[in-house]
Amino acid sequence: MLQVNVLRQQTAWVKERLAVKNFKQPELVDEIIALDDERKKLQAAFDTIQSKINTASKEIGRLMGQGKKEEAEAAKAEVATNKTAVGELTEKMNSTEKTLQEKLLQLPNLPSATVPPGKSAEDNVVVRTGGSDVTLYEGAVPHWDLIEKYNIVDFETGSKVTGRGFPFYKGKGAKLQRSLIQYFLDYNTAAGYTEFIPPFMVNEASAYGTGQLPDKEGQMYHITADGFYLIPTSEVPVTNIYRDTIVKETELPVMMTAYSPCFRREAGSFGKDVRGLNRLHQFEKVEIVQITHPDKSYEAHTAMVEHIERLIQSLELPYRILHLCGGDMSFTSALTYDFEIFSAAQQRWLEVSSVSNFESYQTNRLKCRFKDASGKTQLTHSLNGSSLALPRILAGILENNQTATGIKIPFVLQPYFGAAELS
Repeated sequence: MLQVNVLRQQTAWVKERLAVKNFKQPELVDEIIALDDERKKLQAAFDTIQSKINTASKEIGRLMGQGKKEEAEAAKAEVATNKTAVGELTEKMNSTEKTLQEKLLQLPNLPSATVPPGKSAEDNVVVRTGGSDVTLYEGAVPHWDLIEKYNIVDFETGSKVTGRGFPFYKGKGAKLQRSLIQYFLDYNTAAGYTEFIPPFMVNEASAYGTGQLPDKEGQMYHITADGFYLIPTSEVPVTNIYRDTIVKETELPVMMTAYSPCFRREAGSFGKDVRGLNRLHQFEKVEIVQITHPDKSYEAHTAMVEHIERLIQSLELPYRILHLCGGDMSFTSALTYDFEIFSAAQQRWLEVSSVSNFESYQTNRLKCRFKDASGKTQLTHSLNGSSLALPRILAGILENNQTATGIKIPFVLQPYFGAAELS
């Protein structure tokens, strides 16, 4: 959530940055400033009348002590009138504050100065590419044929038990999935990230804290009986560890990693671009999250991008890194780099990670702060990245490493999988 003082002090700049994100309601900024003006007026009136009540209340005691009953009764009447006025002001203040907060929640985060303009994915900028080109053998097929051939993922039973987009991984497919998760966690913890196993459901306050609500209600599974939400990523519970917390400056940066299943309602229609493992309602992912000093968040973002790049390189997959344009960024992000791997069998790029800096947008909602050297309380910055999302990584490994006799396992995974080939 943006801070009102930023909107007030840098109004023109805020509107310019919102335009980069293709935000269509710049007038909201002026409405919020006007509501904040009204809130301040109401607060000033409230303070003035409350001061009169306090003064008159003391005067009543003095008058009663002096036997001036008639004057004391007049003072009581004045206090009663002022208390009625205070009650009315309180209602107006609460209503104004509620409207102000609702409108603030409608504003997306401001894109950083480096974010390129653009309306859609076609306008994203390729930062760099890596990995070797893949030459497939003549009989190569897409991963949905490979998983059937090697009997490692069962979509049909998943559909029967739950619904479309909820696959069963089985046999060597389950083992390869588990191997990837363990390798990703080991890789992250070796780099200094503390591992967590978080709850896989969160309450409404947590969903608001990281910005899933009110922007993404339709994308999450809602457990209406208890008011919980199934998590779309472990970023949500892990970042919320620091909701309503003042962190010691010496503890920054906080570096966390977590594995979780992820639940997304918006998996979409099933066609050639979302077939097989390309898009699911439930999938597995390992996440990295950082809570940083505001002066260090862009340095941390660069380090996270490099960390994930080395991870993909270790899997021997061709990849590219995209700097997302304003129109393709998430509601909460100030800067996002996406990683995509190339599927030789599908002849298309598959997104496997997003690395984002949210600056203080999430931490303002979360009230995650620290005290600086002068004792002043400041908001931290938050960042997160996929390290990595499993389904498309698995699809890429299956497709790009297929041979006539089996599927070669990347060297770094062989100790986890226990073999050099899946056959």
